[in-house]
Amino acid sequence: MSSATTSTSNKRFGGRYRTIDLVTMTTLAVAFGVIFWGWGKLYAPLSGLAVFSFPPSAALIAGPWLAAGIVGGLIIRKPGAAFGTEFLAAAVSSVVLGGTEWGWTVFASGFFQGLGAELIFLLFFYKKFGIVVAMLAGAGAAIVEAFYEWTQPFTAEWDLGYKLAHLGFLTTAGVVVAGAGGWLLVRALAETGVLDAFGAGRDAAGER
Repeated sequence: MSSATTSTSNKRFGGRYRTIDLVTMTTLAVAFGVIFWGWGKLYAPLSGLAVFSFPPSAALIAGPWLAAGIVGGLIIRKPGAAFGTEFLAAAVSSVVLGGTEWGWTVFASGFFQGLGAELIFLLFFYKKFGIVVAMLAGAGAAIVEAFYEWTQPFTAEWDLGYKLAHLGFLTTAGVVVAGAGGWLLVRALAETGVLDAFGAGRDAAGER
């Protein structure tokens, strides 16, 4: 492959990683890993509330766990950013103060959630980062995660109706909380100027 072809390929898919990209991915992963851990501690009591007496509906509050990949993808805008941020955040959550009640399975969740989001950014060739793409990425993370969760003991006895309901609730959380919420978070950060080294920051500067 010629150097010109390599350069064109890198430009098409966002270019090479810079040091600041890697530092930002790590920083986001640590921040979201702590959030994942904290949300895990709240999830059990919240999901036990009467409003979630229909078991699949508890997936409505799973949105925060899907957000890291969306935010990482929207900020860094390079292949692997969404997957890497989500997976690393899951890894961090496994070591914060003894980890979560789900043990090592959080690595699998991080893998599938990150993969689902990454596939959406790839679908748009890492060129579109608006709220619609963010919401689709949230849906992608949720759908792939739902399929994984159907293989786990806590859903093994659910019939197809329960599983489809779970898919619908989790996808809703992915679209609204991880997708739209993640996009709004990135936009708010960009408005402060902290993302000026990234496309998200330049987009915000162009609007001011």
